[in-house]
Amino acid sequence: MTTLDVLIPTFQRPCALAVTLGSIVGQTHRPLRIVISDQSEEPALPNNPEVRALARVLEAQGRQVELHHHLPRRGMAEQRHFLLDRASAPYALFLDDDVILEPDAIARMLELIEREGCGFVGSAVIGLSHRGDVRPDEQAIELWEGPVQPERVAPGSSEWGRHRVHNAANLWHVQQRFDPRSTLAYKVAWVGGCVLYDVDALRRCGGFGFWQDLPTEHSGEDALAQQRVMARFGGCGMLPSRAYHQELPTTIPNREVDAPWAIR
Repeated sequence: MTTLDVLIPTFQRPCALAVTLGSIVGQTHRPLRIVISDQSEEPALPNNPEVRALARVLEAQGRQVELHHHLPRRGMAEQRHFLLDRASAPYALFLDDDVILEPDAIARMLELIEREGCGFVGSAVIGLSHRGDVRPDEQAIELWEGPVQPERVAPGSSEWGRHRVHNAANLWHVQQRFDPRSTLAYKVAWVGGCVLYDVDALRRCGGFGFWQDLPTEHSGEDALAQQRVMARFGGCGMLPSRAYHQELPTTIPNREVDAPWAIR
């Protein structure tokens, strides 16, 4: 049985998607299924040779690749909810289309969520172009001592400031102080780009069903979903991170409506 679905929302980024799929090819955790929801005018899988090649390799490895050309566009929350509806495994990794994973990333995330018994584990994406940009004032981190517990983290609270450690390459600098062979859980406000959920926990919190209460152009849908899961089931970040950002321009330029602030 497949224990994990990798759910990838994508839009107008075939080359970046190919790089992301390439990093899945090398994952040490074998039984997984990849579901892609593509909102590009011309879907990447049939039209892009690089994406087609990576899909063939994944399928040759025994990993199913499922593509949905999902239109019209109704915002990222709806896009993620669409993907969640297609998850059939007990765990689902929401992976953005511009992320590169180290080979043991998925295995370590799965190990950590099973160890902690929490609702989600995030591997925050690191922007390595900022390796020379050291920001000590943004490197505060609080490790979980004992099992991960439910907690409420409200927008604007002191805990909300935890998100700063995920800016630029802050997490890269922080994790140099720890044994790279260890897998540690730390407290978060939210994690973007690479988040492994317990599917039942996410669904019990409503998933991304709040998309109907948001305008099409919005941001922060992942943060809001994680807030809700964290309040009931707990959630954490994984240290060291095993995920890197391709650092492409955003496909969501209008961020006036930020879901955690818009929906309380």
